[in-house]
Amino acid sequence: MTHEELLKKREKVLLKLMEDPMYQPMRLREIALFLDVPKSKRRDLEETLSALVREGRIRISKSGKYGKPEKEEKEGIFAANAKGFGFVRIPGEEHDVFIPRDKTRGALQGDTVRILIPRGQQLERREGRVVEIVARGVSRLVGYYRRENNGGVVIPDNARFAADVVVPKKESLGAETGQKVVVEITRYPKEKGEALEGRITELLGRATAPGVDLTSIVRSFDIPDSFSEECLIEAAHVAKRGKTEETELSGRRDLRALCTVTIDGEDSKDLDDAISLDRLENGNLLLGVHIADVSEYVREGGALDRTALNRGTSVYLPDRVIPMLPVALSNGICSLNEGEDRFALSCLMEFTPTGEQVRHDICESVIRSDRRLTYTTVNQIVTNHEPELCEHYAELVPMLEEMDDLARALRERRSERGYIDFDFPESKVILNPAGKPLEIRAYERNEATRLIEDFMLAANETVAKTYCLKHIPFVYRIHEAPTTEKLQVLKTFVANFGLNLPLKNGEVTPREIQKLLLRVEGTETEDLVSRMALRTMTQASYSVDCVGHFGLASRYYTHFTSPIRRYPDLQIHRIIKEHLRNGMNAKRTEHYRAVLPGVAEQASKTERRAQECERDAVKFKKCEYMEQHINEVFDGIISGVTRYGIYVELKNTVDGMIRVSELRDDRYQFNEEKAELVGEFTKKRYRLGEPLRVRVTGADRLLRTVDFIPEPALPADEED
Repeated sequence: MTHEELLKKREKVLLKLMEDPMYQPMRLREIALFLDVPKSKRRDLEETLSALVREGRIRISKSGKYGKPEKEEKEGIFAANAKGFGFVRIPGEEHDVFIPRDKTRGALQGDTVRILIPRGQQLERREGRVVEIVARGVSRLVGYYRRENNGGVVIPDNARFAADVVVPKKESLGAETGQKVVVEITRYPKEKGEALEGRITELLGRATAPGVDLTSIVRSFDIPDSFSEECLIEAAHVAKRGKTEETELSGRRDLRALCTVTIDGEDSKDLDDAISLDRLENGNLLLGVHIADVSEYVREGGALDRTALNRGTSVYLPDRVIPMLPVALSNGICSLNEGEDRFALSCLMEFTPTGEQVRHDICESVIRSDRRLTYTTVNQIVTNHEPELCEHYAELVPMLEEMDDLARALRERRSERGYIDFDFPESKVILNPAGKPLEIRAYERNEATRLIEDFMLAANETVAKTYCLKHIPFVYRIHEAPTTEKLQVLKTFVANFGLNLPLKNGEVTPREIQKLLLRVEGTETEDLVSRMALRTMTQASYSVDCVGHFGLASRYYTHFTSPIRRYPDLQIHRIIKEHLRNGMNAKRTEHYRAVLPGVAEQASKTERRAQECERDAVKFKKCEYMEQHINEVFDGIISGVTRYGIYVELKNTVDGMIRVSELRDDRYQFNEEKAELVGEFTKKRYRLGEPLRVRVTGADRLLRTVDFIPEPALPADEED
């Protein structure tokens, strides 16, 4: 056993002793006697105790007695800041712990660390110090390579990873200065001032080459963007089946006679949902939501299945889609292409004209999409009644109009039960062939996108309720209620505007949140209150427990409608088909009970990874776009207020920051309850949700930041 290992072993023995509730502080001699340490080993014991005192893990009193520190020890994940300090996120705790730059002990982004926190601090303002790096969190980095005499260094793209990686010449793969590379860390520093060492595992290309910027982001999130040979061979074999054969229709309901359409974005290629609507003799409407039967081609345990589970979801970037499944499936045999016979799982729902569901049926089917429609086209027909389009699609117009009426009725019913609709625009990034951003604009929802959302929600709820009541193992989409602490913050905040959020035992119903948003609709405080309410919400995830979806005010909810791009949907399709064909025997029930918790956890994890990658890629392109508009003036809205500055979101969805140091007309104090900065002398206020004109002063692609300064508003006559 090495000296270091022996020291660690002694430390564990001493810490275990002092953590005992019955332990009373003792001197060195008393500890030695208690642990039966001979006199010849007492110097080693004293050395171990001194090391623990230096680290703050135990304390020594003036009388020389050793005991527990007046601090608590926690373990969590270190999140570094480019300026050297960091925060530790402790599992199960709401607030992070601040770590000053001289107390990080060399911890790097993503490391699991043990920290000491002095007792008696306010939860939201706790400060601590790292005493041990338990496990390193990052083993691979993406960065810019700079060649040097005996090798080179990799400068990480991630600004939070504040250390460069030294690469010996023999480990450089022949990289040249200016290339983006993937580097694997082979040696972490043991002492302060030591360098990280690594070896290059992949050359991504010149930093300025088209597409390399976003490829670098993909690699930084460890998202696979190529398929194994085994996976591609399996996909090619499946794709050879080509058109649906009549001999394969046994047990499937033939729905090809239904008038069926797909409605998607102009650029969509993976069409996994189609809809139909028939008027029944009793005056009710039969809505069909037909979902691509991907599980017919992706068999459990095969290479395609393992790949799909590993990826969890497709990833949508400004210049590409990284699909969950190879394009031979996602854009081919599984896609509900116009005029092609396709296997599907259909959820047929009968509704009254007012949107009340009276019955439903879930079945395996074969369908044929009659027309491939786009959101733009359908919106022009049902909202604007555009004459040329109405004439071109004359045979579909009556059905589309009835679909629109039914969607509105379903939406009204959801609204009545408390459905919360946060309608903030998403970003649309327009690139040129070289990958340079030409335009950033808000991607607004319209009546056609809402129609599809309404029908997919109806199918997801229907499927979830059906299988929950059957007590069959399943994967649900859940959204838990906000925490009492966050609700109290929101309640205090809205009280500043004369609004009340009634809490009962620290809880609230979706209906009360909805009422709050309806009260401010159309007022100056609408955006402000909506943003604060959105921040109060928890993050949705996947679970084997059907605990409901708070934001949708739904007791039963799952993801059934996108098996081409989401693994949970594919997984529950298997369960549904197995139940429809054979029922669910005890052996298969136990199988699913065993595997589904892991599926839910993996799906939640990969979904978060994809979302973070997508956001990061869009932020990068936004910064690149704003570099072309330095010193220009834009109108925006205050989207966040902190003690350090003001976040402003422009009408094109780009957001940036005005630092407090740039507000030179006064000294500003942060009012946390009202989420505003207030001038000490002028009493000028910068408040969440208020409009603000700004000038762009800088944009940094590496840090993903855009800097603004406030710009005086134009007089009313000049604005006109």
